[in-house]
Amino acid sequence: MAHPDLIVVGAGAAGLYATLTAARAGARPVLVSATPLAEAASYWAQGGLAAALAPDDSPDRHCQDTIAAGRGLVRPSAARVLVDDAPQALRDLEDLGVHFDADRHGNLALGLEGGHSARRVAHAGGSATGRRVTRELSALVALDPTIEVRERRKAAALWVEDGRVVGLVADDGTTVRARAVVLATGGTAALWRRTTNPPGSFGSGLVLARNAGAALADLELVQFHPTAVVAGTPETLDGRTARGINGFLITEAIRGEGATLLDAHGERFVDELAPRDEVARAIESRLHETQVRYVDLDMRGIDPALFPNVVEALQDAGLDPTRELVPVAPAAHYLMGGIAADLDGRARVAGLYAAGECADTGLHGANRLASNSLSECFVFGRRAALAALDEPAPPRPTTAPPGPDPVALERPDRETRRAMWAHAGLERTAEGLQALLDHPHPLARLTARCALHRNESRGAQWRLDAPAPDPALELHHTVVEDTKVRFERWV
Repeated sequence: MAHPDLIVVGAGAAGLYATLTAARAGARPVLVSATPLAEAASYWAQGGLAAALAPDDSPDRHCQDTIAAGRGLVRPSAARVLVDDAPQALRDLEDLGVHFDADRHGNLALGLEGGHSARRVAHAGGSATGRRVTRELSALVALDPTIEVRERRKAAALWVEDGRVVGLVADDGTTVRARAVVLATGGTAALWRRTTNPPGSFGSGLVLARNAGAALADLELVQFHPTAVVAGTPETLDGRTARGINGFLITEAIRGEGATLLDAHGERFVDELAPRDEVARAIESRLHETQVRYVDLDMRGIDPALFPNVVEALQDAGLDPTRELVPVAPAAHYLMGGIAADLDGRARVAGLYAAGECADTGLHGANRLASNSLSECFVFGRRAALAALDEPAPPRPTTAPPGPDPVALERPDRETRRAMWAHAGLERTAEGLQALLDHPHPLARLTARCALHRNESRGAQWRLDAPAPDPALELHHTVVEDTKVRFERWV
């Protein structure tokens, strides 16, 4: 495609939907994906799409739950956009061919998850929602003649001229220019030793955006999912090595259906449907108390037909959840922070937009409400694509394209993942965070700087040396721009 209108980087839910939105608006987008289509991180998403669709629910109620879960940091205007637009996003996905689960009467079968006060989570194929949605959207993208797909290509640098992003350099040396670039590259959870994410989720888009002059925000706010499978010995916990199942996420929708968490004595110790930060910290505390590596998830009373891919994956690894307890512990899961963006996904450098997990609109605050992330991909992916198409066409090149950034292309090494787990995990101290300030990886350094700047405990950040939230920091987000870290109030 000689003159595309838009470049989208990333083929997860946000990237696919942004690409389709642009094409349906009459534009010609290019989609750049490091993996083949339908193999991005969204493919593995077990949660559903949160939207106020039940008769006893409302967008206002969904908004209240989102704000409550976010521990005083949710940007109210971002939450309002999500809850108002999510129902239409789901209907549009249905029109595109996504079949959501229904009850015997043909109505949407809405699930209950932690932090929600009503059943409002739509699933497709039980806990296979990410797989079903990305499969359908990938097929539509592949068949659309107005869309050019560049698979197995990594974004190596953003092309900036006169303070504006005008194009992209790929890892094979090819370049492409367009009105704007939409980054939908996922989060940073693979920087930690234990993670639910695929290895490619190490923040490459954040590195690219920062190099182009964009601001990053809230890097300290990384959500640890409470129930990731623990398999193998401590020596095999670096990545998904033991039986292919270590770090496998077990959706909290299973706890919504009645599964319980048990400690080493077989006793329940936490409200399984509390927000994720509470459950994860309760598990971590119990692990320290009992000096064991995991607690047990009891899902023996759950109908296996409701969550077929979870049951199948566990059984393939030699764990039968219908008859035995499943060993679980927290793992790095989701970045609430990312590229600082407005409600249209616009970053703080002209011509650059962000959507999905790599973007920080302030929607998730300090603790993401379960299943708001897929809704975010569609609501804000659409908004980013449409806003990006309003950018002017790029001028003729006046400079040579930049060279590739190796940090944006290479996966973090074992030392980085271990250091992040040790010093920027569920529990943090100023001393541990300071040990990361000289780390070679830029996102390790910046995460530590943000966590030190937020001298309090709130949501996903738990500082042992500052265990209480600071009321003065409500709605205040940690922003990294140039070499400075500061707080900004987002409303």
